Amino acid sequence: MNIEEIMEFLPHRYPFLLVDRVTDVEKGEYIVGLKNVSINEHYFEGHFPQKRIMPGVMIIESMAQLSGVLGFVTVGRSPADGFTHYFAGCNKARFKRQVVPGDQLVIRSTLLADKHNIWKFDCKAWVGDDLACAAEIITAEGAI
Repeated sequence: MNIEEIMEFLPHRYPFLLVDRVTDVEKGEYIVGLKNVSINEHYFEGHFPQKRIMPGVMIIESMAQLSGVLGFVTVGRSPADGFTHYFAGCNKARFKRQVVPGDQLVIRSTLLADKHNIWKFDCKAWVGDDLACAAEIITAEGAI
C-alpha cells in the first residue's frame, strides 16, 4: 500500500500519520510496514535538541496505527464506514535501540486475537537487523 491507500484506513494526518508504506499484508495474520524517520519530524525540536531520538511513544503509536490497518483489512472496513481502531493499551513494551533521524523502521504486527471488538497484536520494529522495539498492542474497534 502506498500512502494514499494507507490514508483510506487511518484517520490520522500530518503530523501524526506514522506509517509511510505497507510492504506486505496477510488478512487475519500479519502486516509489515515502514516508517521513515526524518529530521523534519516535529518532535525532534524538543526530544532532544543535542541528540535527537525518536520518542518511544511515537514508535508505539506507529505500531498501533499499522495494527489498526491490519484490523481493518481483516474485517473489510475502513473509517469511511464510520469505524476506527482506538489505541487501548500496550503491554510488554521494550526498547532495545535508539531510533534517530535517517533511520527506517520496519514494523511487523501479527494478530494474536480479536474478541468483542478488542484486538491484540504482537509488534516488533527493526532498524536494519537491530530490534528497536517490541510490544503487545491492544486496539478497540469502535464508531467514529
